[in-house]
Amino acid sequence: MLQGRTLWELMEKRVDATPDALMAVDEDMRTITFAEFWSEAERAAAGFAALGVGADDVVTWQLPTWIESLVLVAALSRLDVVQNPVLPIYRDRELEFITGQAGSELLVVPSVWNGFDHEAMATSIAERQDRDTRVLVTDRALPQGDPTALPQRSDALDAADQAVRWLFYTSGTTADPKGAQHTDASIAAAARGMGQRLAVIDADRAALVFPFTHIGGVTWLFASQMFGNALILTDSFDPVGTPEVLSREGVTLAGAGTVFHQAYVAYQRRHVHPVFADVRAFPGGGAPKPPSLVAEIRSLFDSPVLSGYGLTEAPVLTMADVSDADDELAVSEGKAMVGVELHIHRGDGSRAADGEDGEIRARGPQMMRGYLDPALDLEAFDEDGFFRTGDLGHLDDRGNLVITGRIKDVIVRKGENVSAKEVEDLLITHPLLADVAVIGIPDPDAGERVCAVVQLADPSDSISLGEVVAHLRDAGLLTQKLPEQLEVVGLIPRNATGKVLKHVLRDEFKG
Repeated sequence: MLQGRTLWELMEKRVDATPDALMAVDEDMRTITFAEFWSEAERAAAGFAALGVGADDVVTWQLPTWIESLVLVAALSRLDVVQNPVLPIYRDRELEFITGQAGSELLVVPSVWNGFDHEAMATSIAERQDRDTRVLVTDRALPQGDPTALPQRSDALDAADQAVRWLFYTSGTTADPKGAQHTDASIAAAARGMGQRLAVIDADRAALVFPFTHIGGVTWLFASQMFGNALILTDSFDPVGTPEVLSREGVTLAGAGTVFHQAYVAYQRRHVHPVFADVRAFPGGGAPKPPSLVAEIRSLFDSPVLSGYGLTEAPVLTMADVSDADDELAVSEGKAMVGVELHIHRGDGSRAADGEDGEIRARGPQMMRGYLDPALDLEAFDEDGFFRTGDLGHLDDRGNLVITGRIKDVIVRKGENVSAKEVEDLLITHPLLADVAVIGIPDPDAGERVCAVVQLADPSDSISLGEVVAHLRDAGLLTQKLPEQLEVVGLIPRNATGKVLKHVLRDEFKG
């Protein structure tokens, strides 16, 4: 594993170590080596410099998961730019808020992608900004220039890795986006810990099938420079096409979370031969996993699901290890990374007892420097500097973190707390169901009632509330936690990282 204070320093060390090794391959079989990556980043950096982009400028970019997007990140890193990656699913309201708050000098977008006119949106937003925000439209082509004209870097400074170089916005599934300020050091800490838990080696090929603009995407870019592994890219996830690409390219680390893993399971079940012949682990994160999924993947692929837990504000706080037993993997998100402290607190703020559920609070080297809006920090951090995650869970007797839900995802029915995750984990085991979400619906008598939203594996099938309740009773769910409402949908809405958009479901079914 290589060490470096900044992304660019890691790149320089990697190109010296394994210049001709494959760094990335995409769905169109385009490839790039570490040497080519470094060289293209230098030329693109010079091109951006010629456009007047320099150190500490804020550049917002909203691109798909392309090889050119990786090059863009490296080029901006070479110039010591403050980068603001934005998920491609964000539209006018979110993007205008983000660029305005971040103070973006440049907005980089594709012209049209997945049927949406990003150029028109970006141009309109730039015209409405108080500051002079320029728009650069790029479709797999970046500005080019002479690398000999590039300015000297600031890597010689002791604090180069501690400067804020990244603005990542939360996914906004339940509220307006919040800008988390990160450094190269905080991203590197997450990448280092993740790579060590996954035992990444240079022969690995890791699936990068979720938006590269997500903090997890940039974390994998750091990891590739540290460990020398290759990345398999797809610009958007397709339940059939993406597994075909991963199979073709010999994926060994088939990420990146529950919704993706479920697609791999479905794909394998349609084939007699092993579709991922070289796979050795299924890294996951970003969304809860049903325990049954771990056993199913072990049965089909003879490989473990290695889940991690983190947030935009603090990526990869915990992760399962390749040496963990299946009974640990099924119910936990692994142990804390080196340097990470986890505390569990009751609702009154006191520390919870061993094994007792409570709010997870965290402190560690991958923690953000704070929100771009400092007023948000007052509520986000406690008096000891621990981040209030808003997630509920406990530490088991082996030090694994067990997530049991979110504070806002606890349904209060007649004064009793109902964990949506507990109901979901049991509900997904019903053979007719492909995906589930459990939400609380306002109720004049109960306060909230439990509503199960389900997606059928076969749309021609049907399921009743009685069948759902009977299945959950047989699974041992307490009566007070049983759903009182059932909604069958064609597709459970999720964001690009796999999180269920529960606010959308609540709005749809609260009537």
